[in-house]
Amino acid sequence: MRSAVWVLAAVVALVAGVATAFEIRGALEREREFRAAPACASVPVKASGCLWEQDFTVRKADMHRGKRSKAPEAELLLPSGKSWEVTFPGTEPVVSEMEPDDKVVGLIWHGQVVEVRDADGRRQQTSSGPLEWPEDRLGGALALVSFGLIALVGGLWPLIVRGNRRHAKAATVVRWHGVGIGVTAILTLWAQAANGWPMWAIPAIWGPLALLLLASMVAFAIAALRGDLDDDAPSTPGVQPPLPPPSMDGRPGGTATGAGSGHS
Repeated sequence: MRSAVWVLAAVVALVAGVATAFEIRGALEREREFRAAPACASVPVKASGCLWEQDFTVRKADMHRGKRSKAPEAELLLPSGKSWEVTFPGTEPVVSEMEPDDKVVGLIWHGQVVEVRDADGRRQQTSSGPLEWPEDRLGGALALVSFGLIALVGGLWPLIVRGNRRHAKAATVVRWHGVGIGVTAILTLWAQAANGWPMWAIPAIWGPLALLLLASMVAFAIAALRGDLDDDAPSTPGVQPPLPPPSMDGRPGGTATGAGSGHS
């Protein structure tokens, strides 16, 4: 049953990882289009590929702290009074400082507010912003595909070789190393985003770490197959059976053989 759950999780991760990988190219093209977009000559009357900076007044902002299912959001008011609701992938550096009646500048692209700039010049991408999407897709694809492939091997292994304790232990080693390699990809993505490193830094950092974990996985799997990881149960002395009561002549378990014990 446990192996079947791992196989199911691996298949789901592989499907999601492949789908995420296919999104990388589109995300790169969208980011290039945004960076090359010219400024609008006048207020766009419809969704346009040019960039327009619009003044807004903050009506309210909600961080939704402690609510994982809800992204930070803000309601912005145009000078005409029309409201725009925007969400953000995080709270820093602008949304966390937003207060009602603050003045901000929104960058509009293709009919959406993709960036907000506060009075101090700090900028933050909204959830519609095209920046950092390629990096997110690459990191997610590496995490999902690597975990899915390794977990699939570790899940199928005990189903193919049934009833062998050493093979089952080796499969467990493989599965959890797959988890470690996937988590390493996510941590690498976080480090890249926090430090503003280029996109190529993700595979450059994650690749050697993944190779080290793969080498560790192979070594531990071989050790499990050899029995080096078998639990050595401490030998406990057996419980001695109680001695029978002593006989009349003091010998344990014997019978009286002195005078009077004979038969007439």
